Amino acid sequence: MNTTHALFVGIFAVLAMATVAGRWLRHRAAGPNAVLDNLNARIDAWWAMVIVVGLAFAFGKGGVIVLFALLSLLALREFVTLTYTRRSDHLALALAFYVALPVQYALIWIEWYGLFSIFIPVYGFLILPIFAALRADPNRFFDRIAAVQWALMLAVFCLSHVPALLTLQIPGYGGRELLLIAFLVIVVQSSDVLQYVWGKLLGRHKVAPTLSPSKTWEGLLGGVLSATALGAALWWITPFSPLEAAAIALLINVMGFFGGLVMSAIKRDHGVKDWGHLIAGHGG
Repeated sequence: MNTTHALFVGIFAVLAMATVAGRWLRHRAAGPNAVLDNLNARIDAWWAMVIVVGLAFAFGKGGVIVLFALLSLLALREFVTLTYTRRSDHLALALAFYVALPVQYALIWIEWYGLFSIFIPVYGFLILPIFAALRADPNRFFDRIAAVQWALMLAVFCLSHVPALLTLQIPGYGGRELLLIAFLVIVVQSSDVLQYVWGKLLGRHKVAPTLSPSKTWEGLLGGVLSATALGAALWWITPFSPLEAAAIALLINVMGFFGGLVMSAIKRDHGVKDWGHLIAGHGG
């Protein structure tokens, strides 16, 4: 059994135990319990995510790139759906969906990192306003084009860096770059769940009540430390030592939390609680 197979066997075992525990707790609960319902929804979503990621891994580099390109497409659609646009924005939106997104992921496939790293934040930011301006509609022009630009940055540019891990040249780690993506996804998703669990168990002091009432300092600390420990325990699937894996996991967890807070601020600005309902319990 190779490292990838061992990892997925372990993940399925943990999910099976979590599913049994979640269903048992729900059965024991007297009456409706939103916390347990949310937790079970997250576990069910994890099953779906693990199966989808596993299938993508089975197809190698191409499968992973296609998976994250589709995720970017869905995320971009969710973002744009909530923003203010006009008919005059259709050309800029078409460029974002049908040019910028596929080109960004094609650059990963051909491993042209130099252009990949600047295509959206430089060329995308410069070109989209030009095409939008050609439609001669000044009504809230800055708000509209900025929304499209940042939708591309968040949903495509940022997310595309996950499959871009496949292009890293790490001595002695060739052919196992998929495991770096597995490490990242496991740490990020476990941090999200553990912050939720610790917050429900011990949460008293809210981080930003007006942005995300469910986020607490206790949940943040407990979730980050727990997920960091998990990252350290997964050092064997990475090219890092346990201490290095822990440090990277800690950075991922902290930045992931504040990234989530930023996304919550954007949602509140648009008056919605969730971006969408594609992934149950995760807000979009």
